[in-house]
Amino acid sequence: MTRLIVWRHGNTDWNAANRVQGQTDVPLNELGRDQARAAAPLLAGLRPDAIVASDLSRAADTAAALAALTGLPVRTDARLRERHFGQWQGLHLTEVAERFPEEYARWRAGDPDPGTDLEPLHVLGERVGAALREAADAAPGGTVVIATHGGGSRQGIGHLLGWDTAVLRTVGSLANCHWTELRHDDVRGWQLRAHNVGLITAPVAVDAV
Repeated sequence: MTRLIVWRHGNTDWNAANRVQGQTDVPLNELGRDQARAAAPLLAGLRPDAIVASDLSRAADTAAALAALTGLPVRTDARLRERHFGQWQGLHLTEVAERFPEEYARWRAGDPDPGTDLEPLHVLGERVGAALREAADAAPGGTVVIATHGGGSRQGIGHLLGWDTAVLRTVGSLANCHWTELRHDDVRGWQLRAHNVGLITAPVAVDAV
């Protein structure tokens, strides 16, 4: 049985301010670094065989905290990046609501392709899901920790599980430095075993943007 631990990065100043990050390379703040160091021993106890991370620094630096304990290298994969939020990147959510009220309303209602150059959810799920599957295939029967992002992780996991967008809207966002556990076997395929596991150190950012 292969196990995937899909781990959201630690807190950033933009998380704390509800500013849309998307694929902007925003670094961890002090809280985020503390969160990564606190979570790393728990994940090291799962005896990972490999660590893979988004190439954005907030995820790669989160993964580095685990690498420091395990001695494993971190392989980066750009497909694990967060959803691209188009014209919203860098804006506070209040600014998004003011400047793009129709698109914002559609996004909040769950429209998978609300416009303003947001990456469609099916595209996001396919690219993150492909990266997750490739990481699992490289360590059959092992445990792989994937350091990635809130929105991207949810869609990628949903892609592996075969869940549609309506189902995924019922799944809560990962808090910073929390993780989802998936397992795969040849009989039942992918299974969700746990979600939002970790130490509670800060509230989750709105919709993990």
